[in-house]
Amino acid sequence: MLEINENYLRLPGSYLFSTIAEKVAAYQAANPGRGLIRLGIGDVTRPLAPAIIEALHAAVAEMGDPASFRGYPPDQGFTFLRRAIVEQDFAARGCDIALDEVFVSDGAKSDSANIQELFGLGARIAVCDPVYPVYIDSNAMAGRAGTYNADTGVWSGLIYLPCTRDNGFAPEVPAASSATETPDVIYLCFPNNPTGATVTLPALQEWVDYANRVGAVIVFDAAYEAFITEEGIPRSIYECDGARTCAIELRSFSKTAGFTGLRLAYTVVPRELVRGGVSLRDMWARRHGTKFNGAPYVVQRAGEAVYSPAGRAQTGEQIAYYMNNARVIRDGLSSAGYEVYGGVNAPYIWLGTPGGATSWGFFDRLLESAGVVGTPGAGFGPQGEGYLRLTAFGGLEDAVEAVARIREM
Repeated sequence: MLEINENYLRLPGSYLFSTIAEKVAAYQAANPGRGLIRLGIGDVTRPLAPAIIEALHAAVAEMGDPASFRGYPPDQGFTFLRRAIVEQDFAARGCDIALDEVFVSDGAKSDSANIQELFGLGARIAVCDPVYPVYIDSNAMAGRAGTYNADTGVWSGLIYLPCTRDNGFAPEVPAASSATETPDVIYLCFPNNPTGATVTLPALQEWVDYANRVGAVIVFDAAYEAFITEEGIPRSIYECDGARTCAIELRSFSKTAGFTGLRLAYTVVPRELVRGGVSLRDMWARRHGTKFNGAPYVVQRAGEAVYSPAGRAQTGEQIAYYMNNARVIRDGLSSAGYEVYGGVNAPYIWLGTPGGATSWGFFDRLLESAGVVGTPGAGFGPQGEGYLRLTAFGGLEDAVEAVARIREM
């Protein structure tokens, strides 16, 4: 008789954002016509930049001409896009990345979930707490997370790296005398989702040194690097010495260029990254070629346009728009006496719940009293309890109105 993957049965309830959608739908059904401001799921709202639209139109026209029609794309992505990535995202910052180390895909969420296929089932996984849920859920589905304790919100087989106000929401490298188990895989995301926190280059270098020392692999999610506004914040882990022997980096066009509806991302796996005598770059290439047919040609041409002078300028204006929203939300709530973090180098605001309210309790209150949707911090892990994540991806008018409504509560 067929046996199912029982690891799926260990997952708690539904995916975080599915639960939020259900609550919002129930609210709208009970309150028809009442205006709702969505600061929960981080989907973009600004239209694609003109340079990207122009590139899409040109690529579509090519697909209509037998002489320029393109079918299946190359496994790793078209050279024109990978060259732009290598030159502008890495070489321009002094990072040595080769074309054949870049793997174009249809989304960083997919890559962050799929990358765990490179690791054995016995690999010990370390995650920040709070954390983007996909890192945990994908490893739980594979059978590495152990069992889930609904009372504590903790998986028995994972190593949690607490990120709290006391450490600036950035995990601390385990000390040699620490009782923390040595991880095999370490997931880091900076600028961070959900807290909006960042790390300095020396702090990230400590993680690289640690990973090389213990033989761990860092999966570095840099999906929000374009939102960095302050000096001294690394945009790539490959700015660190030794990162090529211990780190995989994930990047996305979703928030950087508004591609949530187009789907485009890439993953970098250096050739020097070897474990057990095997190249992880070659393993990922085999996995990529077997399970993925490539991002569409027209979308990759749109991605190339992001790197053009016009594309850089136009997407930069969009990022500045969102970061102004973040400033409005952060400053408005901070001046009203709320405990507020993030919103400086990331489009996320990490809001402390007032009066000792739980994350879901404050989510419900915000929804019912103000018609504002956030994301309960508890959905990102035990250390997220007592916080709510707000995003800056709406319109400026919504950001202003949301602050006004919250201040009136």
